[in-house]
Amino acid sequence: MIGSELDAAGVREPALREAFRQCREINARHGKTFFLATRLLAPGQRPAVHALYGFARRADDILDDFDARGTEQRAEQLQALSTNLFNCLMQDQACDDPTLTAVAHTARKYDIEWDLFDDFLASMRMDLTVTDYPDRAALERYMYGSAEVIGLQLLPILGTVGPREDAAPHAAALGKAFQLTNFIRDVDEDLSRGRIYLPADELASHGVDRELLSWCQNNRRTDPRVRRALMDQHAAARRAYAGARPGIDMLAPASRPCVAAALTLYSEILERIEEIDFQIFSQRATVGKTRRLMVAGTGIVRSWGARLRHRSR
Repeated sequence: MIGSELDAAGVREPALREAFRQCREINARHGKTFFLATRLLAPGQRPAVHALYGFARRADDILDDFDARGTEQRAEQLQALSTNLFNCLMQDQACDDPTLTAVAHTARKYDIEWDLFDDFLASMRMDLTVTDYPDRAALERYMYGSAEVIGLQLLPILGTVGPREDAAPHAAALGKAFQLTNFIRDVDEDLSRGRIYLPADELASHGVDRELLSWCQNNRRTDPRVRRALMDQHAAARRAYAGARPGIDMLAPASRPCVAAALTLYSEILERIEEIDFQIFSQRATVGKTRRLMVAGTGIVRSWGARLRHRSR
């Protein structure tokens, strides 16, 4: 399967093929819902998407793996990742890191600007020292680099039917919607890492602070004040999905089923959070495998139809 995808993407050189293969493995292992959605793309698009995921995962692993590394060591590793990518992509230097080799090839092929990678890494650096966000504006600055740029990186791979800049705000909104969903679902997990990705002033309006969230974590229950605060965050995520949805029709027809499936599956995580009455400290809101496969199956039929129509022109 991976061989046919690389053939379709025009990747012939053995070392480069191996680099893309490793990125695909990272995606399949760590991003199950996202990986499932990529199956709805044309084979030639998939390696590039896997490369972008592999790079983002590399940065996440530096930041979030529970081990003995301190902040200084993680900062050095993140800077090394940034420097190596810059040298590989912008200075055209040889790179012995498979993930960076694949993502640099992808960036050149699809004309993905270095600034998008730089902004992503800037937000990753924030995670080394920033543990709270005082207001929505501060969180938005973080999310631009950590989530919105992911949508912007993917846009040239997905293709558009009109000017890319018209679709860009919707692609950015989808990245933000996905991350807001994760922030609500993963409050418990993020607290274990010392972080809160919800605006402090909006939480405070409901009488919620770090101490109360820690109480909820320790007691495995959601205080009514926290529930009300999470309802507001839930509504903000819904608004982000609403801003993203019009962008689907701006994509190349063959890419629409993939993005529509991803939007559907991730937005349904919000539904699950609501269904468990925001009891996120005692259970994890997930979309079941049967439902994921059903959405993917529908998407596959639509993607095949889109590809056939494209070939018949």
